[in-house]
Amino acid sequence: MGEMLRVGQVLRYASAKDPTEPVLDGYPNFHHLTDAPGHKRALLESGINGMAKVSAGGRLRRPAILVRSSPWKAGSEQTPWHDVFDMDNGHVRYFGDHKAGLTKPPGTTTGNAALLDAFAEHQAPTPEERSGAAPLLLFRAVSRNGRVKGYVEFCGLGVIERAERIVQWAGHEHTTFTNYVYDIALLDLATENDQVDWDWITARRSPVVSDQETLAKAPRAWREWVKRGHSALPRVRRRVARARVTKVRDQRPAPSSRRDKDLQYIYEHFDGRKHDFEAVASAVAARVLKGSGHNYREGWITRRSGDGGADFVGRIDLGTGLAGTSLVVLGQAKCVRPDGLVSAEQIARVVARLRRGWIGIYVTTGAFSEPAQLEMVEDQYPIVLVNGLDLARELRSMARDDHGDDLAACLHHIVYAQGVPITSRRPEEILLE
Repeated sequence: MGEMLRVGQVLRYASAKDPTEPVLDGYPNFHHLTDAPGHKRALLESGINGMAKVSAGGRLRRPAILVRSSPWKAGSEQTPWHDVFDMDNGHVRYFGDHKAGLTKPPGTTTGNAALLDAFAEHQAPTPEERSGAAPLLLFRAVSRNGRVKGYVEFCGLGVIERAERIVQWAGHEHTTFTNYVYDIALLDLATENDQVDWDWITARRSPVVSDQETLAKAPRAWREWVKRGHSALPRVRRRVARARVTKVRDQRPAPSSRRDKDLQYIYEHFDGRKHDFEAVASAVAARVLKGSGHNYREGWITRRSGDGGADFVGRIDLGTGLAGTSLVVLGQAKCVRPDGLVSAEQIARVVARLRRGWIGIYVTTGAFSEPAQLEMVEDQYPIVLVNGLDLARELRSMARDDHGDDLAACLHHIVYAQGVPITSRRPEEILLE
């Protein structure tokens, strides 16, 4: 067995790139772990780092693509987007490397070209073709010892499920540019104890080792995917079993943290402004549901007053044509004090309005009581809960992505410029649009 990359492990990525020391500053040395005598160093200098292709068995094979996300850069002029790493549910949404001001086409930048090339291999129809496909090894930059640079966390092994061209905002001038965004499935490494053996990558770098021979060193989930293609992903996707009930304290930001100040600001901004908060809840619901890879569209905010009705309506589209269906999403928005609790009865009231094939989403500045969550789990309520901490996190993320990290400008844009209509239509009408 070679050196192991373990999911969740933080590694020291020093600028000297010296592979000799196994440990640097108390952390495993990335360059030691990935060292392969006779081969060039594995690098994480860019966001997307494709290893040089080798000719093996009469065709070119890329050993791996090392993908790095730098959360501390997100929202900057160079990196206006925000990657999503949902490791518990095996989903990563990663933005390509096209930037504002570049004249070349978006698919021709180094990183996008490498990922689109890999995407074509990941879509290959036969096991023979998939056996040579480039695995994605995902990392994200983390801060340690008071430094934001020089440390990375290994986040797992991935396969590209979807690549999509999108238009993005850039910087304060609000210029737009075209880029790619990739939906990546993280594979389950439970059989390997949540580790990837670097020997597998080294074998893939050797021109004398065939694609079939490299598979012997590959993780079980990767072999399963090679054999069966994307239809195997629901079985081999990484899933972390989590307790279904979250303690109230874990739904609230740490006192006097930036998130806490954000939440307090959001609450005070919308206290007594029901419709304005509903517009914000609708935008956050859209972001949450789209972030997990769903095709979601916002509908409208309902005019009905009083409690118990839906506050906003949206729709999730699954599949296409005859092989598709749509679900009505009924949203409830509750602007309560950040230390307030949403009860089981309040959630049940929303669930009571759901018809067959509808789902609910409850967005609040407060937290959900533990009995409420327990009832939801036991009775299998089809409802998504977004607490104050999640709300503040999503809104800050939207502010960073699109409004130069200005939360007030972000909220103003959602309420006054987003243009989600206020109407008294019936929820099922959204299926006709």
